[in-house]
Amino acid sequence: MNTGRILIVDDEPQLRRVLRATLHAQGYDVAEARNGEEALGRMQSANYDLILLDLNMPGMTGLETCRAMRASTDIAIVVLTIRNTDLDKVEVLDAGADDYVTKPFSMPELLARIRAALRRSPPLPRSEPQRLQLETREIDLRAREVRSGRKRIRLTPKELDLIRYFVTHPNLVLSHRELLLAVWGAGYADRVEYLRVFVNQLRKKIEPHPDTPRYLVTEAWVGYRFIPPAKF
Repeated sequence: MNTGRILIVDDEPQLRRVLRATLHAQGYDVAEARNGEEALGRMQSANYDLILLDLNMPGMTGLETCRAMRASTDIAIVVLTIRNTDLDKVEVLDAGADDYVTKPFSMPELLARIRAALRRSPPLPRSEPQRLQLETREIDLRAREVRSGRKRIRLTPKELDLIRYFVTHPNLVLSHRELLLAVWGAGYADRVEYLRVFVNQLRKKIEPHPDTPRYLVTEAWVGYRFIPPAKF
């Protein structure tokens, strides 16, 4: 049986009822919000493990809500959207979502995406680095954050999974497929666009100069390589 608290954010009452009944039957504790503002208010008074967020809502849009949530939390966010272009998908992931599901969707697919998003990294073994200094940026893997001077930048769950995989495989050429299987699972083996967006997000957070990455480098047509600092 599944466990976890899920907040459904959608302005359609019928869809909320169907999602609530399905998720409850799967063992999840479920709450609802009709719009972005209500969802942000609920998050201040209760803790959730995952947000199921509709992209097209009146008032505060799903993208605006996603960005507002991501600014203060690393809760897993799965976006529901009718938009299906590559640009729309990149925009959703770039806003901080962990995943998106295009409407209309099947319940088995949605449940699989939820399980994947709820999957958390296991505790770091003592043999793995807990902190990493990249010039002016310090990555604290246990605290799930990057520090640059007094500024602290939160890592999302999938960003954390991805940087941990890079850090534990230094100097190796890691293919797109290997990274997708390791971080997202078998259902994502061909979703290279996911990887590109998350690597770009990571570069913005950990690279002192994201436009000319020194640590997360691209291996053309193959994948990526993590080049650790001299003191590693």
